[in-house]
Amino acid sequence: MNFIPTKLSGCFILEPKVFNDSRGYFMESFNEQTFQNGTGQKVHFVQDNQSYSTKGVLRGLHYQCGEHAQAKLVRVLQGEVLDVAVDIRPESETYGQYVAEILSAENQKQMFVPRGFAHGFVVLSETATFFYKCDNFYNKESEGGFMYNDATLGIDWGLPQSELLISEKDMVLPTFEKAKKVW
Repeated sequence: MNFIPTKLSGCFILEPKVFNDSRGYFMESFNEQTFQNGTGQKVHFVQDNQSYSTKGVLRGLHYQCGEHAQAKLVRVLQGEVLDVAVDIRPESETYGQYVAEILSAENQKQMFVPRGFAHGFVVLSETATFFYKCDNFYNKESEGGFMYNDATLGIDWGLPQSELLISEKDMVLPTFEKAKKVW
């Protein structure tokens, strides 16, 4: 497994070693010891989530606050997405900055999104199955989020606005500046 640090401290792109042969392929998608050695972080995942979406569906930008904050290891099982992590740690040198990476079933890349980050993705293919491991359980009272198109962040989601499908819940999220603080 290759661990590639992003410009945001603690956030990594993971490239697994994929072994192809005439039957298909094999890869190790997660190994706790390898993960801890590669990221320098001790993370114990307790919940797996999966979603299926059609082209243009944008889910995000979401996070959990306080003791319910979550780190996530995300990947695409089928299709292709643009995955985005935003640093929302007030003390961080990269506060308010983001990284974006194309994750697909073809490239097998994963993104590790540590606690203190908002996360979202948009589906670029006709459909996509998105999988993520979380290190903390979901808590409705602790959820936070902000608008995907907040002007202060300037995220390029890779699709025209007219092609984006946003949930009613996400359409009424506050701006980045007015969002619930993570800590």
